[in-house]
Amino acid sequence: MIQIFGVKNCNDTKKTIRFFKDRKINIQFINLKEKEISKGELRSITKTFDIEELLDRKGKEFKKRNLEYYIFDTLELLMESPTLFKTPILRVKDRVTLGYQPKIWKQWIK
Repeated sequence: MIQIFGVKNCNDTKKTIRFFKDRKINIQFINLKEKEISKGELRSITKTFDIEELLDRKGKEFKKRNLEYYIFDTLELLMESPTLFKTPILRVKDRVTLGYQPKIWKQWIK
């Protein structure tokens, strides 16, 4: 099963969902505004990406909170505020992508 972690109003998340629906591939969408990523899921994702790569430093939420001026524990911050994740995070078994990556996904579904 393909898991997509994101928020509904994110354009890249919308494009990712559309990519798989257009190909009639079932997905499981996890809206980070409604359900947080579990520690187990996060551990699985951080096998591919460093925790710092998962933080969306260019996003509206990060800027709104003025976080560029603070020192913080990234893991703790992401667990408290899942809307600070770079999205979409796509996971299929042990493979993970971050952001809109159709070239990679096309190779996976061949």
